[in-house]
Amino acid sequence: MKSIVILLLQFVFVGVVSAQFSQADSLRGGIGEGRYWWDLIHYDLNVTFDIDKKEIQGFNTITFEYEAGTPRHQVEAEIFQIDLQQPLVLDSIRLLGCSSSNAFIIGSSINRIGNAYLLNVPSDWISTSGTYSLTVFYHGKPREAVNPPWDGGLVWEKDANGKPWVTVACQGLGASVWFPCKDSQVDEPKSVNMHYTCDSKLMCVSNGRFVDRKEHKNGTSTYSWEVLNPINNYNMIPYIGDYVNLHEHYAGEKGILELDYWVLRGNEEKAKAHFKEVPRMLEALEYWFGPYPFYEDGYKLVEAPHLGMEHQSAIAYGNNFQNGYFGKDLSGTGEGLKWDFIIVHESGHEWYGNNITSEDIADMWIHESFTNYSETLFMDYWFGTEAANTYCKGLRKKIVNDIPIIGPYGVNKEGSGDMYYKGANMLHTIRQLVSNDSVFRLMLREMNTKFYHQTVTTDEIEHFMSDYLKMDLSLVFDQYLRTKNPPTLEVKYYRNHIKYRWVDCVKWFDMPIYFDQYGKFTATSKWKKLAYTGFGVPVVNANLYVRLKRAAPKSNGLRVE
Repeated sequence: MKSIVILLLQFVFVGVVSAQFSQADSLRGGIGEGRYWWDLIHYDLNVTFDIDKKEIQGFNTITFEYEAGTPRHQVEAEIFQIDLQQPLVLDSIRLLGCSSSNAFIIGSSINRIGNAYLLNVPSDWISTSGTYSLTVFYHGKPREAVNPPWDGGLVWEKDANGKPWVTVACQGLGASVWFPCKDSQVDEPKSVNMHYTCDSKLMCVSNGRFVDRKEHKNGTSTYSWEVLNPINNYNMIPYIGDYVNLHEHYAGEKGILELDYWVLRGNEEKAKAHFKEVPRMLEALEYWFGPYPFYEDGYKLVEAPHLGMEHQSAIAYGNNFQNGYFGKDLSGTGEGLKWDFIIVHESGHEWYGNNITSEDIADMWIHESFTNYSETLFMDYWFGTEAANTYCKGLRKKIVNDIPIIGPYGVNKEGSGDMYYKGANMLHTIRQLVSNDSVFRLMLREMNTKFYHQTVTTDEIEHFMSDYLKMDLSLVFDQYLRTKNPPTLEVKYYRNHIKYRWVDCVKWFDMPIYFDQYGKFTATSKWKKLAYTGFGVPVVNANLYVRLKRAAPKSNGLRVE
C-alpha cells in the first residue's frame, strides 16, 4: 500500500467530486477508513455453483496484515469494510482467533451502505501488529451479465452440445459481484487459493496451477487452484464447462513456461492449429516488455462464452479461432487481419494491467493504452515498422475526443474510452519523439522490472518515463490525458517558408514537431519559422497524433491527417 500522503490526496479529491457522486461511490472506489489500515495478504475462496438455479453459495477467508502505531491506525474502534454486491446476501462473518462473543457476527448487525458492509473490529481481536483472518459466508443469485465482458456479472450459457458453460466477467463492475472481498485495485492479495464445486461431469478451470479434484457423493466435484503471485480481484475467474486440455511448453526469457489451452470438446483440432499464435505473441511481447510476469502460475488460454478478458494466467478467449477482432480489422487497413486480436491484446494485459496495475480505475489508461500499443509492437516485431505504423494510424478513426482519458479519482469511475486508441497513439507519438527504438524498448522493459507486481499511479508512470527518457513529458501527458483533445498545430504558408505554433493546448505546451525530410523542431505557442528547401513543403510526420489547423489556403500538397 502507498504512503498516507497519497491516500490523503485521494480523500481530498473525493471531497471535490462529492457533489457528483454518492457515499456508496466513495466507499466502492476510495480508500476510506474501512480499507486503508489493513494490507491484504491472501484469499481462500470456496464457491459452490448451482447451475440449474443460477445460484452460488460459499465463503471467503480473508487474511490481512495490521501494523499498530502507523498512520493507518487512527481511530480507537477500527472499521473493517467488506464488499459484496446485491442481490447476493452476506450471511455472517467469523473472526478467526477472536475469543470474545463478537467472534461471530450476523449479517443483519453489520452496517451496509450500498454494496459495502462496515463492521466495528472488536478491540480484543486486533490490538497488536500481526496477521489476522476472517471468514465471510454468503449466498444468493448473483447479477447476471447482460453483455459480457462490457456489462458484466455471472455468465450462464450452454455450449453447442447443450452442456453448461459458466464463467464471470467483472472488470470495472468488481469481483464483489460474485464473492466478498476488498474490491479495490489498490491492494491485491499476494496469493490466492480457489476451490470451486460444480457438476462432476464438467471441468472447472481457473487462474494459476491446478491443485486437485475431490469428488463428492452427490455428483459434484471440487476443483482447487492456486495462484502464487499477486492478482487483481477482477482477474480471479472460474470457467466451468466441458473442457479438454491441450498442453505445450515455451522456452522464454525466464526458462520454460507451461502453456495450457482449455477448449470445449470438439474444438481441439481448430485450437491446435490456431493457437500457434501464442508462442509468436510471447516472443514479440517478451522482446518489447521483458519476461512474461507469471512464470510460476503458467499461461492459459481458456475458451469463453464472451469475446475475451485479461484474466491473469487464464486469458478468456472467445474470438472463434479467427484472425482480427471477430474477423474484422479494427484499424481498417487490413493489417489487423494478419493475427488474432484477442490472443495479442488480452495477453498484452499480462504486462500492463496484471503485472503493472493502476491503483484507481481512473488511471486505467495505464492498462489499456500500453496494451493497445502492444498490438502495434507485436506487428512491428513480426511484420515490420511500416506495417505497424499503418495499423496504429488506422486506429485513429475510432478516437472520439469526448472527455479526458483520466477519470475522477476515488469513485470507481473510468475516463474516456479513448484510453485505447488515443492512448496508443500518444505512446506512438512519444516513441517518435524519442527517435530511438532501442531506448524506447529498454524503457518499457525497465518499467515492467521497476513496477513488477505492483500497483501504481499515473504520476509514477509519468515521472518514470520522463526520467528514463530524459525528456520532460509532463505537458504531453497533460494534453493527451487530462484534456479531451490532442494538441493542435497551426500552420501558415508563404512562398518560401511556413510558420507554425501550438494552439488550443495546455499552457506552456512545447512538444517538438517532426517535419518529413526536415527533422525535429521546437514548437511553442509562439510562431516559429521554417524555410522551404529542395525538399519542398514541410509536412508534419504522420506518426505524430496531432491536429493540423490551416491558417491559409491549401498549398503545395500539405498533408493533413
